[in-house]
Amino acid sequence: MISGKTAVYGIFGHPVEHTFSPGMHNAAFAKIGFDGCYMPFAVRPENLGKAVKAIFPLGLRGLNITVPHKEKVIPFLDELTDDVRLIGAVNTIEVREGKLIGHNTDGRGFIRSLREETNFRPKGKTILIVGSGGAARAVCFNLALAGADTLLIHDIDPAKAEKLARDIRSATTTRVAVLDAPGLRMLAPNADCIINATPLGLKKSDPLPLSRELIRKGQLVCDLVYNPSNTRLLKMARSRGAKTLRGIGMLLYQGVIAFEIWTGKKAPVNVMRMALARQIEDR
Repeated sequence: MISGKTAVYGIFGHPVEHTFSPGMHNAAFAKIGFDGCYMPFAVRPENLGKAVKAIFPLGLRGLNITVPHKEKVIPFLDELTDDVRLIGAVNTIEVREGKLIGHNTDGRGFIRSLREETNFRPKGKTILIVGSGGAARAVCFNLALAGADTLLIHDIDPAKAEKLARDIRSATTTRVAVLDAPGLRMLAPNADCIINATPLGLKKSDPLPLSRELIRKGQLVCDLVYNPSNTRLLKMARSRGAKTLRGIGMLLYQGVIAFEIWTGKKAPVNVMRMALARQIEDR
């Protein structure tokens, strides 16, 4: 039951109709008996500053930030975590002692999903990332901080991939190489892990983000696309004898970390996982 004492959390984005976060967080609140609710707020880009300024007057206790606001919200915040300074994007706002603190739990959520779901440890490994957008950026920096030996980045926009590579080199000791198409064919089979950080796979008509012959038995193949949960890439990788990790893991654990930042309580992970699974298509 919502009362005058209920703590209100939510997500700012535009659009937000597609978000699965309310179902996940409200299920978590109910499970632990926490008097909170989580709401979606459709905030148009031109209204972002006004929306952030309304956080304190409205008494909001914590927020997620999604497209298209992850980078543009930064100037409106009081403090930023080291993750945000490296990645350049915020997906979680903590409200603490009269300040708005920007976090990025996306990359940490991915690392936790690797550990919890596959027991894969990035330290000393060679990892191929296909794509160099916001999701790739969060994942790459956290892989580097987790001790990955080499990151291989491939993108149809080489300039974008090169910028990401330069940023990682300037902030970490991880080796980074940008691969063109011949380099991808040569080095992909040698990677310990392959990550699809592109949107390819959201639609049935999408091409695969990389060719079947580049995946070998024993590799770990991860897809950050979470709807559908069982993408064509993952099906193909299993047919090649590779291990796989679905995108729902990153979505789950970024939410788990945000929940724990906001409430100071241990998140009911299995309840949150089931709430997501009920909403996400498995085809």
